[in-house]
Amino acid sequence: MIHARALWLAGLWLAAGLASAEVRPGWVSWVMDGDTLLVVLDDQQEPIKVRIKDIDAPESCQPGGSASRDAMIVLAQRQRVQIQGEREDVYGRQVARVWRGEIDVGAEMVRTGMAWAYRFKTGKGPYARLQQQAQQQHLGLFAASETAMPPPVFRQFHGSCQTP
Repeated sequence: MIHARALWLAGLWLAAGLASAEVRPGWVSWVMDGDTLLVVLDDQQEPIKVRIKDIDAPESCQPGGSASRDAMIVLAQRQRVQIQGEREDVYGRQVARVWRGEIDVGAEMVRTGMAWAYRFKTGKGPYARLQQQAQQQHLGLFAASETAMPPPVFRQFHGSCQTP
């Protein structure tokens, strides 16, 4: 049975020009970091890894990594969510938009300065304006410095936090 809420969310995503992947309900069983969740879908028993689309949070060993994860815990852990997956990434995670009620989880992480917006430098990403505002207001990752290090730059200098 298709829920009216799922149809409404799908309409929002389509209006925003996003792919029309199926909207699936579930709940967040675990927060891995500021941009990756374990979600148990309503029709499954085992969680899937979900990488939130269009954001990038600090690595767990990077300055701000713990704060970003803590912000995601408050926002999503043990909460009902709707996900709209579009593809799997090279790590086997479902890349998806995630909504908790009417809150776009990715947008909220960027708005509060707890994650970067993809394509911020081009100004064309869906969350670019939110990141610009967070930087101007010195929120979250941008509180201490104008030069907070995005995760790809951090990995270039320090490698991945993951141990083999």
